[in-house]
Order: sequence, then structure tokens, then C-alpha cells
Amino acid sequence: MNNQDNNAKSRAVDSLLNFETVKYYNAEDYEVRCFEEAILKYQYCEWKSSASLALLNQTQNIIIGSGLLAGSLLCAYLVSKGQFQVGDYVLFGTYIIQLYTPLNWFGTYYRLIQSSFVDMENMLALLTVQKEVEDVEDAQDLQLTAGQVEFDRVSFSYVSGAEVLRDVSFKVEAGQTVALVGPSGSGKSSILRLLFRFYDPQSGCIRIDGQDISKVRQSSLRSHIGVVPQDTVLFNDTIGNNIRYSRVTASRQEVEKAAMAADIHTRIMELPQGYETDVGERGLKLSGGEKQRVAIARTILKEPRIILLDEATSSLDTQTERNIQASLAKVCTNRTTIVVAHRLSTVVEADQILVVHNGQIAERGRHDELLVQGGLYAAMWMKQQKSLDTQNTETQINNHIQDTELN
Repeated sequence: MNNQDNNAKSRAVDSLLNFETVKYYNAEDYEVRCFEEAILKYQYCEWKSSASLALLNQTQNIIIGSGLLAGSLLCAYLVSKGQFQVGDYVLFGTYIIQLYTPLNWFGTYYRLIQSSFVDMENMLALLTVQKEVEDVEDAQDLQLTAGQVEFDRVSFSYVSGAEVLRDVSFKVEAGQTVALVGPSGSGKSSILRLLFRFYDPQSGCIRIDGQDISKVRQSSLRSHIGVVPQDTVLFNDTIGNNIRYSRVTASRQEVEKAAMAADIHTRIMELPQGYETDVGERGLKLSGGEKQRVAIARTILKEPRIILLDEATSSLDTQTERNIQASLAKVCTNRTTIVVAHRLSTVVEADQILVVHNGQIAERGRHDELLVQGGLYAAMWMKQQKSLDTQNTETQINNHIQDTELN
């Protein structure tokens, strides 16, 4: 019954949190049926639990009542024979009732104990789950001096036998900007996850300022790294608190300064409650671009020495993207920056561009050097330029048609 109750509640929470997806696919009836099925399973288990408890209680009452009746008749018989006094009969009744009264609750206590044992079993099973990433016993704090990042023959896989990264080696000097480009699924975001130590590589070593990050405390490592993820998740709180999440001790002025740098301060001030506006569950009241700018403001407020940008401007329009790129350029000055990008036009000024293909570094160099090589990067660049030229031509034609209609 406990397990089915947990399943029903999980199903309800999952459906309510993802109500937009439910409505997108007109799946309300399906979700209702799934929840109804979970509730019916819970009710069936609850009926079995209640029926067994009632049977236990009734059997117990029959035994207690029969025993009390037999004992009372025996006492009455002995009183009639003069072997017992009336007070002995009363004494027997009092003792028996005091003994049986706690037993009346035995079924209820049994049910509560069983329920607690089920919950305890789930908790103990949870405690036996091993952490994927643990600090070593003698782990020290990361001593960040310059911010140099080095990957040395790193290999990694999420599932055994399916390598995501193979023998990846590169170095990012302090203050440099390195871009990771390549097709989807090539392993670009996995490099960022390994650097932030969400996972440990199967082989190889990752170093920051010459220190193996597997030998330092995770908390100290992550305190020096700022991340702007591709998919931003916000808490059901105010915009101000969501920005302040990266440094909870920040003042209102510091929060506003970070929002200005992320080009979202003006938009926040247009809202009726300003920085006290609630963003809703997972930030549903904000657009994709606004959520991404909140994430950028968070990172700016953290003031990290190493910055990881995972498609940080993918949800922005062209003008806002240019403003954010200028802000990020200022923020990343003299900071080690690793950028994951699909739009190559955003990384042409990078100090080094790494082309990741099938989990390996296929090409490396600056923008001009890679174009001269005529390899994967050059092919990607030409393809994106053709797509951009087509879009510009269509925009010009549409503008010409509109001008003609107006004339």
C-alpha cells in the first residue's frame, strides 16, 4: 500500500510539473487514466490492508470476549459454590480488562510498525546507493592561481562499452578563450561536465593550474567555476533571488549590476514588481531568452575565474545576442573561458577552436587557420554561411514586397 501510494503521488507530481507538455500533445485524458490506474492499485492494496487489519481486530476481539466470558462464568460458578468472594470476581474482571485494553490496539500498532518498516526499507536502500563522484580521503582545496586548464588523454563513457570521449588532450592557458565546436552528440558538453566534475573520467587526467581535480574537494573546485548551461532551470522564487543564487550574500546593487551586464535589467524594471516578480515553477513565466539572461547574470554575479558557456546565447534574438556577446566579452576578459557553440560566428575571435568529432579532437587552431585547412570546420562554416545568406535574401525579398504594397 505504501509503495502504491508513492507511485500515485509521483505520477501526479510529474503530470502537474510538466503540464505544458501534457497540453502540447492533448494528453490530459491519458494522464488522467494513468493517475486513475495508480489510484485504483493503491485502493486495492488499501482494501487488502484494511480488510486484514479488520480481520485481525475481529479475531482478537472474539478471543478476548470468549476468554472474558469463560473466566466470568467460572468466577460466578466459584462464587456460587462459596469458594470465591464477590470481590474476587470484581478483581478478576478488573485485571482482565486492564490486560486486554492495550491488546485492543495491537492491530493498529502492527499496521503502523509495518508501514514504518516499509519506509525504513526504502530509506536504507537509498543510503546504500554509492556516489558517482566522491572526494578522496586526503582531498585538499583547489589552489587557483592563474586558471590554466589541461585535459591529458581523457577518455569517458556514460555506459560501459560506448565511449563518448576518446584520448582527448588540450590545454587552455590562463585568460584564454577556447571554443568547442562540432556536430550534436560529439562530446562537447561532456567535456564541460567532466571539468565541473559531475563525473570522473575512466582514464586520463584533468588539471587546473597543475592540480589533478580528482584530488581536490569538489566544493572548492566548483566555487571557482561559473557555468551558463544551455537549458536554464529557475526556482519558483523571485527574479532577484534567482540571480542571487550564485552568491546568496550579494547586495541588491550587485544583483542589479549583474543584471545590467546580462542585458536584462531594463526588462525586469518593466515588470510591475521588478526584482520581486515570481518566475513560476521552472521559470515558466519567463521566455527562453529571459531565462538564459538570468543564468548569465547569475554567472556574472559569482565572479568566477573559469567560465564555461554551453550555448549561452542559443535562445536569444540577433540584437540581444550581440549585446550579450559584448557583455560576455567584458566578463571573460582575463578569465579562462571554454565555450561550446553551434553558431560558428560567435567564436571567430576565440584564441583556439577545437573541432570535436566522434569523441575526439579532429582539428584545432584559430578561425583563419582552420578555414585554410579546408577540413570539418571549413565545411561547417561554409554551410552556415550559405544558410545565413539564404535567410538574408528572404528577409530582403519580404521587405521589398512590403515596401511595394505600401507604395
